[in-house]
Amino acid sequence: MKRRLSLTARLTLLYALVSVLLLAGLGLLVGVMVDRHFAEQDADDLRDKLGLIREVMRTSPDLAALAARLDDVVHNHRDLYVQLQRQGYPVYASRAPTGFHFPLPGNNDSQQMLRWQHAGANYHGMCRSGQLADNPGTELTICAAIDTGRHEHFMHMIGQSLLIYILLSALLGGVLAWWVAHNGLAPLRAMKARAQVITGQHLDAQMPVDSVPPEMADLAESLNAMLRRLQEDFRKLSEFSSDLAHELRTPISNLLTETQVAISQPRSADEYRDILASNAEEFQRLARTVSDMLFLAKAEHGLVLPSREQIAIEQEVAALLEFYDALAEEKTIRLQQHGSGQLQGDRLMLRRALSNLLSNALRHAPAGSEVSVNITQQADGSTVSVCNAGSSIPPEQLPRLFDRFYRADPSRAAGESDGAGLGLAITRSIAEVHGGRISVTSADNSTCFTLWFPAQPPLAG
Repeated sequence: MKRRLSLTARLTLLYALVSVLLLAGLGLLVGVMVDRHFAEQDADDLRDKLGLIREVMRTSPDLAALAARLDDVVHNHRDLYVQLQRQGYPVYASRAPTGFHFPLPGNNDSQQMLRWQHAGANYHGMCRSGQLADNPGTELTICAAIDTGRHEHFMHMIGQSLLIYILLSALLGGVLAWWVAHNGLAPLRAMKARAQVITGQHLDAQMPVDSVPPEMADLAESLNAMLRRLQEDFRKLSEFSSDLAHELRTPISNLLTETQVAISQPRSADEYRDILASNAEEFQRLARTVSDMLFLAKAEHGLVLPSREQIAIEQEVAALLEFYDALAEEKTIRLQQHGSGQLQGDRLMLRRALSNLLSNALRHAPAGSEVSVNITQQADGSTVSVCNAGSSIPPEQLPRLFDRFYRADPSRAAGESDGAGLGLAITRSIAEVHGGRISVTSADNSTCFTLWFPAQPPLAG
């Protein structure tokens, strides 16, 4: 497996590379500026020398005297070469390397400095026109050149020094970069150490927030929020496992007990028929629990895809109230319906959600009270509230009413209810599948469950 570089190593290499590039750019800039300075210096020197030679020409009586005086001038200036030409023919030339020549410009009075190379050496030169004192009508072309070898030697020394400085600076910068990156990433190592001790039994560990830089504080906060969600989900999963074991243990224990009693001694056909009927009820209870659990699992993983049709909510509520009318009459409970509304969704799933709320309301409403269903159509959606009288639910229990197998009664006794504690959890899943939500309020001996479904465009056709 190919080994990847650590973040510290990457930052170190990146910092060293940036340092080398910056220093190399600085060295290049220094080289260009020094070369430009030497060129300007040579141009000034050449102008001075040409001016001096022109002055010597104006004060020299003849060409022979001029040559003698120019030999003295050139002798006192190292690496200076001078040549005088008349109509393209040399009349004077100082000592120069073999084959040396002056490239003449188109205009002899040009102030432009010439650059050329001869026998591996570089030269700067300039040409001007001048006149002799004994023959003012005859112009001579004066050319002067300077060997740039001294400058090149200096540039070479500067380049070597800069190269050594860049390499040493890159090495030192890399060491400093490693130290800075190593210490700068210390909070990440601390977070890693915290993460390594997190297990299913220790999800309460939190990442440091106050002791890390602001850039990492957001990451630490996000990780802490994730750990809190995991801790809550793990708690719910643990409670769900315990509740599921409890719910399945009761019917299985009943089945096992009745079966053992049935086979303990011979019985009549009617007795066996009664035992089998009792067992069938327990099997039905198990089947409902498994079916509800399968529905919840599909809903949480987005596998429940309801069919979409336009539904008149008041019609569905009226049909359910007619179905529960006999049970309500038996308990002397009045059923009331108010309002109307529309939504797009799955008709059977909506009926199941409303049926769960109505059966729950009838189960907890006292005799002689009223269960009302209020429907409201709004611009952003529609709401359905199922309210019943009865003892108020403690506020600390309200957020957990929609958990699986949760019952407000801590004794877990089924009492007169044969439910498994999944009705409200299923109702919440149905609301969420439709893009809605469910809420509950309980105060002043009245409890209301409210379903909200978002508004959606009507179906085509």
